[in-house]
Amino acid sequence: MSLIKKSAATAVATLETQAESLSDCLTALTSSQPDHRRQAAIRLAQFAEAGPYLLKALAIEDIRAVREAILSTLIKIGDADCVSALSDYLRSDEVSLRNEVFEALKARASLSIPVTQSLLKDDDPDVRIYAVNLLEEMHDPAVEQTLLEVLAHETHVNVCATVVNLLGEIGTVACVPVLTQLKNRFADEPYICFAADLTLGRLHAH
Repeated sequence: MSLIKKSAATAVATLETQAESLSDCLTALTSSQPDHRRQAAIRLAQFAEAGPYLLKALAIEDIRAVREAILSTLIKIGDADCVSALSDYLRSDEVSLRNEVFEALKARASLSIPVTQSLLKDDDPDVRIYAVNLLEEMHDPAVEQTLLEVLAHETHVNVCATVVNLLGEIGTVACVPVLTQLKNRFADEPYICFAADLTLGRLHAH
């Protein structure tokens, strides 16, 4: 009988702890102690509704270990809205934050497709490069066509170079006309011509 009572008491205590955990974690997420914030971010992975709070915390967090914990939890529980909100940080002035967010988005590439389409049209060429690199993680047959559409209108040499390098890995013979046109457009850019020739050589070899 005592065992039954003990089990029941344990179950009640567990339920009470779970009921308090979200509030406790959110309080700890605003602690002045970085390790308390980091632990709170990790513990919040059990709460699907924690996404908006974590995004708010990310906006003001300046300790990398805490940001990494926040991003890790967001990737575990985040939905398409979280992915969209995270993509805004690719425009951050802080390079390390941009790179951390990019790695997080790569982990949820399947949810990043609509966001990536928007990022490919961003005014910032660095953001467009991030978008191209996200496409690499999607392993979707439609990626090649998307890259060809980017090349058809892209004017920034670094973005084009990133696209050509990716096509060198995943491209098919459908790339040949666009790559040939690209070489003509960037005839004065040695690297573009070199990268395009490498990709064309691989395609012709197959």
